[in-house]
Amino acid sequence: MALTLRQITTSSNRTWIAALLCAAILACQPTPEDGPKNGPQAATTTLHYFTWSDYVGPELLAEFEQQAGVKVVVDTFSSNEELLAKLQGGASGYDVAVPSDFMVSIMAREGLLAELDLSQIPNARYLSEGLQRLPFDPEHRYSIPYLWGTVGIGYDSAIISTPPDSWSVLWDAKYKGKISMLNDQREVFGAALRSMGQSMNTRDPAVIEGAKAKLIRQKPLVKTYTSDHYDQLLASGDVVLAHGWGGPVARAMAERPSIRYVVPKEGATIWSDCLVVLKTSQKRELAMRFVNFLLDRDIAARTTNRLLFASSNREAKALVDPKARENPAVYPPDTAFDRLEWMVDVGEAIRLYDRAWTEVKLR
Repeated sequence: MALTLRQITTSSNRTWIAALLCAAILACQPTPEDGPKNGPQAATTTLHYFTWSDYVGPELLAEFEQQAGVKVVVDTFSSNEELLAKLQGGASGYDVAVPSDFMVSIMAREGLLAELDLSQIPNARYLSEGLQRLPFDPEHRYSIPYLWGTVGIGYDSAIISTPPDSWSVLWDAKYKGKISMLNDQREVFGAALRSMGQSMNTRDPAVIEGAKAKLIRQKPLVKTYTSDHYDQLLASGDVVLAHGWGGPVARAMAERPSIRYVVPKEGATIWSDCLVVLKTSQKRELAMRFVNFLLDRDIAARTTNRLLFASSNREAKALVDPKARENPAVYPPDTAFDRLEWMVDVGEAIRLYDRAWTEVKLR
């Protein structure tokens, strides 16, 4: 430089020289691109996973973090509606989420999902036959089924000696105060509608009103509406009949061997929680790598053993603990499939269900 500090006399010049010196110093420093890629000061890539509570074990996350050299941050939701509301409200930091079947079609319609590149998810080819070409995403354009199961009735065979085979048992007055129902409007209406010989996806206002009246008649018999801890209610004997997902009923069986599970003869829900990549994700390739990891045969089997929900990977079933593999609350028998029904988006008719559910709960 032509000027020296001794020649600088004005405050203005001092400001300029200070700026020039800072620029010279910074120019000698390595940029992030120039710096070490794998050194101790390297920035860690973070994958944000939005899922149901306790849906992935910390040891599995640690395995993926080690494999991929990333950090996985987990946030949880308690319902599909909460998931949707948060994303519609502008939350944009998530990469992978786990909506249920019907919510996939809603999220896709809302433009919240990225299209999947199945070449980056090779474990998708091991999907069970019954989980392919599903009504909410037949070409797996946006989603891959992850865990699945049925909704039925858990009951205590020590109290109810004749195995119930119908939804009507949930309206039997002799079990007043010993019945729990899911705190889920579509599933509760599904039980009522099927007991009437109707589809859980009906859009007929008169039929929905009929189901509402039936649920209002049932309400004095119900101890609680809960989607959480009904396995504990069954295991403790606080209820003897529980409307619920098979996995928690299977967990109750481990504590109280007299607990059984049945898919009623009128039919029941088959469900699947699915892995999706969010459209706002800035790490889509990493996100699909994580999806593929969760679908891996060994990882999937370990997840089923822990949660007692069936894996979508058909090859994982052979690795599942035999007690879980042979439990109809986890893997329903083949004879049940012809009476299982997928929940679908009912469009504007959801307002009829919302209003009817509110009236049931307020009675």
